[in-house]
Amino acid sequence: MSNNIGLYIHIPFCKSKCPYCDFYSGRASENDYDNYIKVLSDNIKTWGKKKDKAVLSVYFGGGTPSILGTERLSYLLSMIKEFFNIADDAEITVEVNPDSGKTLDFNLLKRTGFNRISIGMQSAVEQELKALGRIHSINDAEVTVKRAQKAGIKNISLDLMLGIPYQTIESLKKSIDFCTNCGVTHISSYILKIENGTVFDRIQNKLELPDEDSQAKLYLFAVDYLKKLGYEQYEISNFSKAGYESRHNINYWKCGEYIGIGPSAHSFFNGKRFYYNRNMEDFIKNKTYFDCCGGDKEEFIILSLRLKSGLNFKEYKARYDEDFPENKIKIIRKYTDLGYMVLDDNSAYFTPKGYLVSNAIISELI
Repeated sequence: MSNNIGLYIHIPFCKSKCPYCDFYSGRASENDYDNYIKVLSDNIKTWGKKKDKAVLSVYFGGGTPSILGTERLSYLLSMIKEFFNIADDAEITVEVNPDSGKTLDFNLLKRTGFNRISIGMQSAVEQELKALGRIHSINDAEVTVKRAQKAGIKNISLDLMLGIPYQTIESLKKSIDFCTNCGVTHISSYILKIENGTVFDRIQNKLELPDEDSQAKLYLFAVDYLKKLGYEQYEISNFSKAGYESRHNINYWKCGEYIGIGPSAHSFFNGKRFYYNRNMEDFIKNKTYFDCCGGDKEEFIILSLRLKSGLNFKEYKARYDEDFPENKIKIIRKYTDLGYMVLDDNSAYFTPKGYLVSNAIISELI
């Protein structure tokens, strides 16, 4: 196993719960934030005993990490630096909601060590934001980006959602143009999935959602238009300027190891996958649950094919001491002929339209 890992910190708080969201998060008080910081600090100290492994990326996700405010975020990162072996050039990301982001002290965050900001905008069209239950305005997003840039943080990502209520090619183009006009270096563009138990799940028959064909057209338009604007697709839902790919997420797709701290957080460490339950009680006790042994052949295929670089046959052989099976090559050739995949001497990967049916193809490969 590699001596390098990623570190994920889950912040389970939001000012309001978005109707499409299935992540473990909810509303809480300032006192709740402080109590959580104490528990989180204790767990950081416990996990920090794994100092033999260098941390190449730290990611604060949620929920809404920015809701904690500048001082708490800076304190947590200082704790992590004290108890973990953080690489000098580590990528350190915090997710930011434009509503709370417009009041953060990005100068202090940068001095503490944060060097990447991921902003959950979702759309630059007010009607779409309202339909998604977002509490911020388009102006909030623009202000947040500019304030982070003014502080000298160049690595900034904006989230966009595809297939959302009222969305058209024209409105998606408007959202993409907003991102590029802001000068961000990274764009994540996810197709909306209706998750069980969410508000959208209960009211989906009333939602003005694009049908499956329209969703596919929106996705393919985004891939093509972003490429024209200088954002290369490097993963099924992620696009960046050269050199600004998310190192933290690439580590996931490369079967790299990582430690997740916080309720609902998952880990892959020392060859095992395990997780915290979606409740505070187990997290307070630092009680994790074994999921499975990670890094097997099927998992490597599934995760590698999320990346535009795809499944590398040399890496496969180096990991498992065997050539990639010929029967699977035949399956790939079939989908290459249909325009869903590309196959060369060293690798196989999906085309943009192949990503739209990738789950079905992968299930055949494994």
